[in-house]
Amino acid sequence: MKRIKIALVGLGKIARDQHIPALADGDAFELTGVASPHHKWNGLPNYDDLPALIRAQPEVTAVALCTPPQVRYDIARTALEHGLHVLLEKPPGVSVSEVVALADLAARQRVALFASWHARHARGVEPAREWLRERSIRSVRIAWKEDVRIWHPGQAWIWKAGGLGVFDPGINALSILTRILPGPVALKSADLRYPENCATPIAAHLSMSGDNGMTAIAEFDFLQTGPQTWTIDVETDSGWLTLSMGGKELYIDGREVGTPATAEYPSLYAHFGELVRRRRSDVDIAPLQLVADAFLCGRRIEVDSFVE
Repeated sequence: MKRIKIALVGLGKIARDQHIPALADGDAFELTGVASPHHKWNGLPNYDDLPALIRAQPEVTAVALCTPPQVRYDIARTALEHGLHVLLEKPPGVSVSEVVALADLAARQRVALFASWHARHARGVEPAREWLRERSIRSVRIAWKEDVRIWHPGQAWIWKAGGLGVFDPGINALSILTRILPGPVALKSADLRYPENCATPIAAHLSMSGDNGMTAIAEFDFLQTGPQTWTIDVETDSGWLTLSMGGKELYIDGREVGTPATAEYPSLYAHFGELVRRRRSDVDIAPLQLVADAFLCGRRIEVDSFVE
């Protein structure tokens, strides 16, 4: 099968750590170039921006956008208007309206748009979804706590408006939650802790509800030290389910369940390849909508300044 020629826009940590290795190991795409004003990748043509790449490489048919979310919308519009298929790194935008507008444009252009919630491709997520589908869910508790200094060193954009702060990792948990639950979930309240010198929260507590009286609590913290925590516990009418390590490990009633030997980003790109070939989009805004609701109705609590 002929590989799809793809380019990366943005060459930060996530592109270097995940996208480039996944593209190199997969057979759906051929990485032909990079557009980034600040970083270069040896062995590939490098361009300052997407228009320059499009002019130099008209054979490219798809792009993966790995820029900070604040600038992603205009770049995505440019790509779609040129008839390119587009993968959006999470979060797909800084607002729900941006993503809806991009989905509408992709439909008019008859190209694929993929809001790529990579955590949904963790190997325990789909088995968890299948197990929960036939059960009544009573409660969910999420603990998503990590050290921002380890995972986002020197990334000032995350503390600016649109950068999401602690919701940058927290939205991964919400993407899993909205995938594994058989019904919708609604935000009821939120407490958001903002450092005095930041425009985005460093910690958050969310209360949510779902079908049949289900309750869900999420605790997000960007100042975790020691072991990092990415866990979702689900109480049902017939046992407990736990996803740990960001969805990589699955436990039922405390016993580990075997899961497929797949990795997130290779699985993500395999799915994007199918979308491109079928000219179909996959744009689920549910995780972003929960974050938007938290900002809309959350109680702001000011805390000490953040100093990296």
